[in-house]
Amino acid sequence: MELTVTKDLDDLTMTVVASFKHPVPVVWDLYADPRKLERWWGPPSHPATVVEHDLTAGGRVSYYMTSPEGDRYHGRWDVVEVDAPVGLTVIDLFADSDGNPATGMPASTMRVSIEETATGSQVTSVMTFASLESLEQVLAMGLEEGLEQSTGQMESVLAEG
Repeated sequence: MELTVTKDLDDLTMTVVASFKHPVPVVWDLYADPRKLERWWGPPSHPATVVEHDLTAGGRVSYYMTSPEGDRYHGRWDVVEVDAPVGLTVIDLFADSDGNPATGMPASTMRVSIEETATGSQVTSVMTFASLESLEQVLAMGLEEGLEQSTGQMESVLAEG
């Protein structure tokens, strides 16, 4: 697996590009199957538990990540568009324990595209923030490292089939 994570403060984006030696439909399952999603979404120290998974336009994916101390950090995706098996667009939100957007926490629009390559497939995920302050807030929380760690887990899930 090849992986790059880049931030663009001018365009207010974080972009993750990962290449795999697996076909597009197999990589799509990392998003479409909630049990596979929870095995890579979030850094290894904060495993995810998916509690709602409606990956259709207008649907919602709700989850929480559990810290080593047992604290739960909730989040959700409000699904804007799904073009299975090649892409999706979601609003990625921090949430409270009831699934409501967390006050004072930034949201981003995340666009995921999965393309066939000569050796398998490539996932490009672009997160766009509404303001520089929002992007800086999540960068200070470790977003860049978290994206590298979570995306880095995708290959092991794919290898298990």
